Amino acid sequence: MGFRQQQETFLWIIRPDLVIGGSVVLSSEFVNEISDRGLIASWCPQEKVVYHPSIGGFLTHCGWNSTTESVCAGVPMLCWPIFADQPLNSRIICLEWKIGMEIDTNVTREEVEKLINELMVGEKGKKMRQKAMELKKKAEEDTRFGGCSYMNLDKVIKENSTMFLKQV
Repeated sequence: MGFRQQQETFLWIIRPDLVIGGSVVLSSEFVNEISDRGLIASWCPQEKVVYHPSIGGFLTHCGWNSTTESVCAGVPMLCWPIFADQPLNSRIICLEWKIGMEIDTNVTREEVEKLINELMVGEKGKKMRQKAMELKKKAEEDTRFGGCSYMNLDKVIKENSTMFLKQV
């Protein structure tokens, strides 16, 4: 309902296995109301979507893969963590990196609407987009040839390949 009340365009992926023993059913009224600004699908190539220049934000559960994809794409996040590493990732995203806003566990449609609006047109959203682009540039620098992440991965590969060869 938070998506229904706000006016931004959106892509919403609802996996078929989201509800155990059933499926998600959206009212035809809802689908009709959002049809001119929303697309609902059961799957998408997430990395391709998050890298698209039209993407202004990403509502995520904050799993590590989604987090790194969003950072590498320079896209701020609305964080809705559920379990495992997600709450910690969300706190890092929101409090340390300052490129996200967390949705309260007792989520309301008003809160979703407010957060989407803040992310897309608010001052905080503008700052988060700027910070997300800075992190994107840093990730690109660190992973290119000679960057610190590249060098560390190269070191791990060399150390482990040498260890493997000694065992053979």
